[in-house]
Amino acid sequence: MQHYLNTWQFWALMAAFFAALTAIFAKVGVEGVNSNFATFLRTVVVVAALGALLWFTGQYESLANLSGRTMLFLVLSGLATGASWLCYFRALQIGKAAQVAPIDKLSVVLVAVFAALFLGERLSATGWTGVVLIGAGAILVAVG
Repeated sequence: MQHYLNTWQFWALMAAFFAALTAIFAKVGVEGVNSNFATFLRTVVVVAALGALLWFTGQYESLANLSGRTMLFLVLSGLATGASWLCYFRALQIGKAAQVAPIDKLSVVLVAVFAALFLGERLSATGWTGVVLIGAGAILVAVG
């Protein structure tokens, strides 16, 4: 069991589980409140929780030890995350969670395309077939 806890598959499944809970909790949470404020509150909670995690585990690192490239891409990632969250909460506020979440997961398709274009990653024909099926499935769930 310990070996399984150290695999990417375990952590990816945990991410999917918590992402599903995020959609359900957020859908209820954005009722009667501005979606941007709801995103702000969520972000404060995330920052506090991660700050506590770093503090208790002693994993904090000095920003001075990070390269400029690392800082640039982490800042860009943070900005993209914030934009994603703002859009996601607004979509949840005006749409159904069971429709919004699959469209949000089209990010899987975009990641595969972007990884191939910008990172030089290669998927097999079977992998690309899976990407197409994920895209088609997300659209079918959203419109069904």
